[in-house]
Amino acid sequence: MTTPDRSVWAELPFARNLRDRRFQALAAALLLAGLAMVAPPLPLTRSGVSVLAVVDITGSMNVRDYTRDGRPASRLDIAKAALRNLLPELPCGSRLALALFTERRPFLLFAPIEVCADFAPLDGAIAGLDWRMAWEGDSRIASGLHRALTMAGELDTDLLFITDGQETPPLPATGIPPFEGKPGAVRGLIVGAGGYSLAPIPKFNDRGRETGFYAESDVQQENRFGPPPADAESREGYNPRNAPFGGAAARGEEHLSSVREPHLKALAAQTGLAYAHLDGPDLRAPLLAAATPRPLPGRLDLRPFLGAAALALVLAGFLADALRARLTPFTPSRTS
Repeated sequence: MTTPDRSVWAELPFARNLRDRRFQALAAALLLAGLAMVAPPLPLTRSGVSVLAVVDITGSMNVRDYTRDGRPASRLDIAKAALRNLLPELPCGSRLALALFTERRPFLLFAPIEVCADFAPLDGAIAGLDWRMAWEGDSRIASGLHRALTMAGELDTDLLFITDGQETPPLPATGIPPFEGKPGAVRGLIVGAGGYSLAPIPKFNDRGRETGFYAESDVQQENRFGPPPADAESREGYNPRNAPFGGAAARGEEHLSSVREPHLKALAAQTGLAYAHLDGPDLRAPLLAAATPRPLPGRLDLRPFLGAAALALVLAGFLADALRARLTPFTPSRTS
């Protein structure tokens, strides 16, 4: 019995197809398409965050010392834009609660919800924040921050507190009130909103229409609650019993506003939080650096990748012949 010559097998149609690059590409595409239909998702663990975002909506947050799209923008507008930009940058599975701050305490709008499945209501709630929601004109930042930390602890979240840091009325001579919690027990970030230069605070009437700016006489310039300051005895009209703060009206710049960064950094040191200045609508990097990474179970679906690879092979198989035909020079046949 004689063995068939290898050249005979090589000339068979099936053997020629096996050597054809387009056939190989289509066969690989068919295999990938089959895998795309049956491949199970791979288990995947990634890090996310759970955050209580508290936004200061008091009057000084209406100061327009930012620029957005070439136009002046208020601190509150930039804070809202930063939060709305943050939502799609957080990993799915992360959770966000939203609260507003005015007077001396935060008011919780809703408990933590998932940022991807509930993106639309989250985005709408942030967009709807308005200074008109405030129920009092005071802005006791330190007290509000302390209470926000308690709220974040009860919700088992980190804290994101956005404010310009302007206390209204000003802090007493005794300074920042004591923090009764444990520093660092709740992690998070204080974000200072506003420019570093003093700017006028817009004034509104009962109908919410802007009527100008606050004057020095419109705003309490000194907190005269508690013991007097160290320089009280040198003030005009001082009397230890009847005028312990002096006899003249207080003068100051509390009717003007800037980000009170030293005050906010002192609060961050007191409570164990991190601090960052709001330079624009970008909070992702400072928040992720300050927040607690929380493992999020998830799945990686391979089917889109397998299907895309199969489609790329099919296109490559057909386009390769067309490209080869265009690049091959035309040789005219000779006639006798």
